[in-house]
Formats: sequence, structure tokens, C-alpha cells
Amino acid sequence: MKRCISSSRRGTVAIFAAMVLTASGSVFAQSVDQVLQAEQRRLTLAQQSQERINKIVERTRSLEDQYRAINKEIDGLRVYNRLMVAQTDGQGAVLEDIALSMEQVDVINRQIFPLMERMIDGLEQSVKMDVPFLMDERTMRIDKLKAMMERPDVSVAEKFRKVMEAFQIENDYGSSSETYKQTLTLEDGASRDYNILRIGRIGLYFQSDDTHITGRWDHESRGWVIDDSARNEIRKGLRMAKQLIAPELIIVPVQAAKPLNAPESAASTEGS
Repeated sequence: MKRCISSSRRGTVAIFAAMVLTASGSVFAQSVDQVLQAEQRRLTLAQQSQERINKIVERTRSLEDQYRAINKEIDGLRVYNRLMVAQTDGQGAVLEDIALSMEQVDVINRQIFPLMERMIDGLEQSVKMDVPFLMDERTMRIDKLKAMMERPDVSVAEKFRKVMEAFQIENDYGSSSETYKQTLTLEDGASRDYNILRIGRIGLYFQSDDTHITGRWDHESRGWVIDDSARNEIRKGLRMAKQLIAPELIIVPVQAAKPLNAPESAASTEGS
């Protein structure tokens, strides 16, 4: 009887222990799940915090880069402004020089117009008193200069250039020779074409195509006179001026300068 009771007790204790163990295991499992869940929440919060930190760092870096770029741009603008100020100061000085030059130009214009008028008048008188070669061409050049002086569409510089160009052309006549055709009226009153030979400004000669009539310009009488003394030399000079033969020395009559009051004499000149 006692053995049965003891066995029953042991069975009851075992069952109770099993129940206790089962209950403890359930409680332990619940605690572990809670711990795992808490850890998962902690990890999630940590990840979220890290993401916020990363975004803040990125914004900070972006702002820092923008700050550096803006500072660099400001430095460039400071250099640019300094250069612009220097350039503006230089342009101001240039404007002052231009204003002064414009005032001087007005003064020069008032002075240069009378000067050019006197130059043209002097050139006209020189042509009238000179050996009468290419008179139509030279007179027309002077007439064009006079007409140009009245044109408002031609600048002062261009007018002065044209006047100086005319003087240069006249100056070049003194160191050149040429031949051309011209109609002359001689002592017999007949007019015909002659070959004209100009040697600088020291001599102007004419000869017919058949070389039967040869003469020269007489500066004292201001007329054409027949002079056959240098017929062959004049013919040779005409051929040299036309570049038909090589240049060589020719001897032609040259009229002495007026102030010397000397008679005509033979002079040597080299044709070109």
C-alpha cells in the first residue's frame, strides 16, 4: 500500500516538474523573442540614424563645395573688377586725349584749309610758268583739286593727301623723260601733230614723224621755235623715250636760266 502511494507521488512530482519546465521554457522563449525584437528595433533605429547622418554629411559636403566654388568665383570677380577699374581709368585718359585731339583737330582744320588753298594756287602758278608739257592733264588735275576742296563728303585728310600727291607728281617730272603726241601751231600758222620729247624740266622738243621739222620750246618767247641743229639727237632721244634703243648720251640745245641772261649753249644730257 505504501509503495503504491509513493509511486503515485513520484509520478505527480514528475508531472509537476514537467509542467514547470514546460512553463519555464515558454516564458524563456517569449523573453528571447522580445529580446530579438528589441534588438531588431534597435538595429532599425540605428540604420535610420545612420542614414540621416549620411544625408546630413552629404548636405554638408555639398554646402562646403558650394562655399568653395562661390569663394573662388568671388576671387575671380575681384580680379576682374580690379582689371576693369584699371581699364576704365585708362579709357578715361584716352577719352581725355581724344577730346583734346578733337579740339586740336578743329584748330588744325581751320588752319589747313587756307594752307591747301595756297598750295593749290602755287601749284597752278607753277604749271602756268613751267615748260608747257602735258598741259591738259596737269590743268585738269588742278581743276579736280579745286572741285574737291568744296566737297563735304571728302575728309580733310583725303584732301590733303590729294594735294600732296599732285605736288609729288609735279616733282617727279623733274627727274624723268617721256614722249607723247601733241598738236602744235608753228610760225607758219599750220597745225599738225608732232612727237614731243620732254627731258625733265630742262628741255621740251618736238619733231615730225618724217623728221623734216624739228624744234624746241623757247622759254623767253613763250613759244615753239624751229631748230634743226639737233635733229638726229632729238630723233635718238625719242627712240630712247619709247624704249626702242638703249639709253645713251645725247647732245641737245638747252636754254640757260633766265637770271643769267646768257645765250643758248649746247648741253649734254643723258636720255632715259
